[in-house]
Amino acid sequence: MAVEPLSQKEIEDRLAELPGWSVDDAGRLTRSYRLGSHVAAAALVMHIAAVQDELDHHSDLTLGYHTVSLSVTTHSAGGALTANDFALARRVEDLAPGHQAH
Repeated sequence: MAVEPLSQKEIEDRLAELPGWSVDDAGRLTRSYRLGSHVAAAALVMHIAAVQDELDHHSDLTLGYHTVSLSVTTHSAGGALTANDFALARRVEDLAPGHQAH
């Protein structure tokens, strides 16, 4: 089943529900988290990877020294943002409450 791109209004409405998330100049939904240690950041990456497999929707995921960054679009929708991207963002946000945006 094809996933439809969201309208600009739908994107804005969903972003309002996800503080710290934004759309970059390339149209990707992005967020970075700063954690207390590299081990904590690596653990978050593992949790995010499991959620991505569960949802069968994967982001570009980057592990830094104390940071984790995500960037996601829906490839099957031509790289547009869809409900799938925001569902993944919501799940990630639930995993990482209280972590600062970087």
